[in-house]
Amino acid sequence: MEKWFETTPTAALAIILSCLGIYIAVILFTRLFGKRSFSKMSSFDFAMTVAVGSIIATTVLSSSVSLAEGVIGLFAVYCLQLIAAYFRRYKIFREVIDNRPLLLMSNSTILYENLKKARVTEGDLRSKLREANVLKLSQIRAVVFETTGDMVVLHTDNEAISIEDWLMEDVALK
Repeated sequence: MEKWFETTPTAALAIILSCLGIYIAVILFTRLFGKRSFSKMSSFDFAMTVAVGSIIATTVLSSSVSLAEGVIGLFAVYCLQLIAAYFRRYKIFREVIDNRPLLLMSNSTILYENLKKARVTEGDLRSKLREANVLKLSQIRAVVFETTGDMVVLHTDNEAISIEDWLMEDVALK
């Protein structure tokens, strides 16, 4: 506990230089590999974001990991992200690494089994409906629990409008 507030000028300079180096590497790799690197479209994307954060922290604050090792680790994670993004074009790979979106409400009907499967409470659902400015359940066309963990509310005041099939194509009904 006594070392919490102690450091040497050399250690402080090493942290600053490592931080600068790893920061430049993240910017460079994100520009090279694209914005997808930090999207949250799938669980693999989430893992990428966590891995990058961990590598940055370890490189900056740990004397056992050099800046070069941190940059190499970052590069490897970005390459894995790029490879996964490429293979996600193929359905079989997508099914292995991605969750399917799950329908939580169909029109004004709450699908309780799907709520249970997604580990979403009725309170969570009500909160999301309020956030989406739903005033009546009759406005709801669908509530989808996306692969990212987000709930999306599709609603309208016009009862004649229905959801196009293409939008619901990959959504699991059960």
